[in-house]
Amino acid sequence: MAPKILAFSGSVRKESFNQKLVWIAAQGARDAGAEVTVINLGDFPLPVFNQDLEKAEGLPQPARTLKTLFASHHGFLIASPEYNSAFSPLLKNAIDWVSRREGDETFQIAFRNKVAVIMAASPGYLGGLRGLVFLRMLLGNLGITVLPDQLAVPNAATAFQEDGGLADKTSHEAVVKLGFVLADTLKKLQ
Repeated sequence: MAPKILAFSGSVRKESFNQKLVWIAAQGARDAGAEVTVINLGDFPLPVFNQDLEKAEGLPQPARTLKTLFASHHGFLIASPEYNSAFSPLLKNAIDWVSRREGDETFQIAFRNKVAVIMAASPGYLGGLRGLVFLRMLLGNLGITVLPDQLAVPNAATAFQEDGGLADKTSHEAVVKLGFVLADTLKKLQ
């Protein structure tokens, strides 16, 4: 059975560097035989997480849809922009909503026994590396195994070609390899 991987970024900006990055990694996962679903978190509009809202109205439908997607995949390819040395609020808010339990669901049903690879692209010189530290910690706390290999692409404003690939062939191949390694790891775990 082919592993199922959900690929997304923590950015909804048109021409997002991180959405481009996750598409490259997704190709590597497909090359390794995985079934990859690439989504844009902007297609799942969510209010800022608020327990009072959750209590009054329950989980918003976009959160339920996202939770189902997370739960139905074996692994995640996640690219996050760095906002003030951390991951994006969009990504954190989506994770917060998806983490909520409904009824008699198993605790953290969308995250338990999942494997992820993380990456970042940023116009800065560190490429979003500082934000990956916090993202790795958050995902680990949710029960996700985050593979040790990661990549941060600096100077992202000039790093991508018009076709969405990275201009630097070595960097491009490294991102493809992230997806390949995730898919290969998931196959070995099945």
